[in-house]
Amino acid sequence: MSIVRHIPNALTSGNLFLGTTGAYLALVGRPDLTAWCVLAAALLDFLDGFAARMLHAYSDIGKDLDSLADLVSFGVAPAAVLSAMVHFSLTGQWSGLFLTLEMTQQALVLMPFLLVVFSALRLAKFNNDERQSESFIGLTTTATGMFTVSLAYLIFKEGGWWLQLTNPWAVLAMVAVFSALLVSEIPMFSLKFKSFGWKGNENRYVLLVVSLFALVFLQVGALAVIVPAYVLYSIVLAVSIRSKISNKKAG
Repeated sequence: MSIVRHIPNALTSGNLFLGTTGAYLALVGRPDLTAWCVLAAALLDFLDGFAARMLHAYSDIGKDLDSLADLVSFGVAPAAVLSAMVHFSLTGQWSGLFLTLEMTQQALVLMPFLLVVFSALRLAKFNNDERQSESFIGLTTTATGMFTVSLAYLIFKEGGWWLQLTNPWAVLAMVAVFSALLVSEIPMFSLKFKSFGWKGNENRYVLLVVSLFALVFLQVGALAVIVPAYVLYSIVLAVSIRSKISNKKAG
C-alpha cells in the first residue's frame, strides 16, 4: 500500500493524540487549553474523512480508529472538562488531589464521566445505523464535545457569572441532557454542503449566519451558543416536517 493511503489514519491518530492531551490538560487545571486541543481534533476529524474520500483510502482499521479517536476527543476530554468544573465549584481549584475530597465530593467529580458511556453508545449506534448516511439521528459526539469545551473556555477566561455554571447540579444536568441527546431519535440535519446554492442548503446558511455573529462576539466560546442553536433548530425542523406529514395523511 502506498504511503499516501496512510494519510487518513495518520490524521485520525493526530485526533486521538490531541484528545488524550486535552483530557490530561483538563485534569491538571487548564480546560482552556483542552478547548484548543478538542477544536484542533475536530479539524483533523473532518480532514481524515475528506482525505479518505479523496484518496479512496477506506479500511476497517480506519473506521475503528476513527471511532476510538472520537470517543477520546469528544467523549473523554469533554467529560474531564466537566469533572474539572465540578472540582472548581467544590474547592475553588480547577484541579487537586482526588483523595483529599470527601466521598460525596468524589462521587460528584466522577459523575460527568457518564458522558463517555453515552458517547460510546452514540458511536456504536452510528456505525451500525444505515439511516445516518445523509443526516444524523441524535446529536453527534463532535458537537457535544465542542459545546462542552467551549463553555469551559468561557467560564475559565471570563469568570464572573459564568462561574455559576460550574455548580455540580448544573453540570450534572448538562451531562443528563447531552447524554440523552446523544442516543435520542431526534433528526439532526447534516452540516455538510454538497453545493453552494441556496436551495437545499437553507438550514445550513441560517446556522452559518448565527455562527458568524457568535464567533464575532464570543470567539472560541461561540460554540457554547452555536451547538444549542443547532439542536433547537433541528428539533423545530423535525416537528415542522412531522406536522406536514400528519396534515397530508389527514387530508
